Formats: sequence, structure tokens, C-alpha cells
Amino acid sequence: MNYFNVTIMEKGKKRKELMKGKNKMAAIQSAKQKYPFAVIMRAEQTAAPLEDTISSLMSNVTKSFKKKIPINDKISTLRQIAVMTDAGIAINDTLQDVAANTENKALKEIYTTMSNDINAGSSLTDSMDRFKNEFGHVALAMTQLGERTGNISQSYHKLADILENIRDNTAKFKKAIRTPLITLAAMAIAFTILIMVVVPKFKDIFDRFETELPVPTQILLFLEYAFSNYGPYILIGLTAIVYVGIYFYKNHKGFKLQVDTIMIHPKFYLINKAIFLSTMHKYNLVFGELVKSGIPINEALETAVGMVDNLAIKQQLLSVNSNIGKGMNLAEAFDVTGLYENMLLQMIKAGEAGGQLDAMLDKVTNYYDMRFQDLIDNLAAYVEPIMLFFIAGLVLLMALGIFMPMWDLGKAVH
Repeated sequence: MNYFNVTIMEKGKKRKELMKGKNKMAAIQSAKQKYPFAVIMRAEQTAAPLEDTISSLMSNVTKSFKKKIPINDKISTLRQIAVMTDAGIAINDTLQDVAANTENKALKEIYTTMSNDINAGSSLTDSMDRFKNEFGHVALAMTQLGERTGNISQSYHKLADILENIRDNTAKFKKAIRTPLITLAAMAIAFTILIMVVVPKFKDIFDRFETELPVPTQILLFLEYAFSNYGPYILIGLTAIVYVGIYFYKNHKGFKLQVDTIMIHPKFYLINKAIFLSTMHKYNLVFGELVKSGIPINEALETAVGMVDNLAIKQQLLSVNSNIGKGMNLAEAFDVTGLYENMLLQMIKAGEAGGQLDAMLDKVTNYYDMRFQDLIDNLAAYVEPIMLFFIAGLVLLMALGIFMPMWDLGKAVH
């Protein structure tokens, strides 16, 4: 939304009024509606008022850190809608009943609004479109399919199945990395405590040395000084960096693209594979289920790519639909992205030629799922060398920093 200084003439007096609009004509039209007896002379674009700028910034920050609706609550309510509509209950009554029974306040408000929209004459798809950010593109596509086929129950059961599959893989990945993260965090805390407790006891001894201290000792003394004098500021600074990073990641496309590109870089050990495999599994799962449900390929592709969180991968997949529009078949369009192995491309090509695309997409989805599950199951073995290296580095730094000056004590002390 842009801001304009609109000059108007009313009762022989000229003045300026600040109006909002997408463009100059929209601002002038708004001024005419607000001041019907005034003459609109001109409109000039201007900067937003300070209070509006601050309000917009605070709104973006609030949205960035707004708590998401738990996926389990969404799945539960979608199952309820599927069961109740299958029993022949009208969709507006179903939504009202689900809203009354759910404990999640956000979902209660959403379903109440959707029920009121339908009572006012809107379609379920139009109402769901208002909450696309909360439910995702696939929910909108399955809702549209349900209305098109007249079978909301089947569409919502399938939607719940898709969300359950995504939830289970996400939960399994989080569970697999929980132990390594806790271990590394514990080691970092222990190292910090050692720095704060042990190093000061040797500090007086080190101060008596007239020779230059070894590099590990200098590092320990620097860390001890920084933690002792600036500990709270360092903690606040790190917290601020994390929050600012999250804010920019969620609100600035260029920054998000750079981060997402780094995250899938081959040199980014393990994380790149986990992100790539989970993303490709989710994309092919949604695409395959939509094709199987009878949604046209171009619509299924648009919906499936909307489920992709990694912007670097998403940009590559966005080319698929446009290349199909240029005359390529699906296998050729996937090949251009560089994301699919040749074996998978051959399977998709065979599925297109034999009229069994949905079956082949199932196999592609299972392949990515198999590789992702294998990665998760063996994550501990993959992470163990990193943890050992990290722990060994901390222990070595502490040991060398304290004992190396002792070895040279005879030379350093007179």
C-alpha cells in the first residue's frame, strides 16, 4: 500500500489530505469518496507516516514469531469434518460443530469464520483461501477437489493422510537430532563453566610469566575475560542475532534464498541431504496424491511446489510448469531442474507413456522416503564423528591452554 498527499479544494479553501492506495488513481478515488463535495486537484506520492511505519514493522515482527497451529490439531479437526460430512451433515453445521469442540483458539476462530462465510453464500474453497497461510496450499487444493467432485469427506481424509505423513517424518527427524544437539549443548555449557571456574585459578600464575604465553592459553584467557566482563552482553547479542536472523529469513526473500542455497550446498554435511530428501519426498507425495485424486497436472504441480519451504529448491521446481507449457513432457521438465536422478526420470517417463503416472509417482515418493528414513536411522553414526571432533577440540584447547605454560615454567619464571 502506497501513501499520497492529495490536494483538495473544499469551500474555497485548499488543503492536503494523506490517502492510502495501491496507485495514484486509487488514492484519488478514495479522496472522492471521503470528500464528495471537494474538488480533487492533484495527488503526489509520499513516504508513510512514522507511526504507520512503526506499526507495520511491529506487525511483521509479530507475524514472524506468531505461534503456528499444531499440525495434530489440524489433522484432528480435518478428520472430524471428513467423518461428519460423510454422515450427511451440512458443511456449515459441521464447521460450527468442529469449532465448538476444538480446544485450539485459532482453529475455533477459523472454523467459525468459515461457517459464517458459507452461511453468507461463499463457497468452502473461497472461505478456505482466506486461511491458506494457516492450512497450506494442499488444503486449498483438496478442498477445491472435494467441492468439484461433491465428496468433501474423501478429500479431507486424503488431506489428513498427507499431513500425517509429513508430520511423522518431521517428528522422526527432530527426534533423531535431539540427542546430538543436547550433547553438544551440554559440552558447550560445561566448557563455559570450566572457563569461568578453572582458568581464573591459573590466571595469577600466568600473569607472573615474562615470556609470551602459548596461543591456546591466550585464547582461554581472552574467553575468560570476555565471559567475566561481558557475559550478559554476549548472551543478549547472540539472542538478538538469532531473532534478527529469523525475522529476515521469514520476511526478506533475498536473505532466505541465500540461506536456503547454503543449506543444500554439498559441503554442508548431512543437513543438505536431510533437507533435500525431506523436501523432495514431501513434494512428490503431494504431487502424486493430487494426480491420483484427479487434479490436472498443472494445478497439482502448482499446489505441490507451494509445499516446498526451501526457496532454492522451490525456484528450480517452479520451472516445471512453465516448461510443460512450452511442450515438454513431465520427465523432460523434471530433468531440466537437475533434482531427479536418471532412474527416477525413466520411471516417470514410462509412467506417462503407459498411463500409470500415479503409480510411478508413488514409487518415486517411496524412493525418497526410503533414502530419508535411512538417513534418519543412521544419523547417530553420521553425527558421531562430528561430536567426537568437537569434544576433542574443546578438551585439547583446555588441556594445552593450561599445561603448555607449565611445561615451560622453568624457562618462564625467574
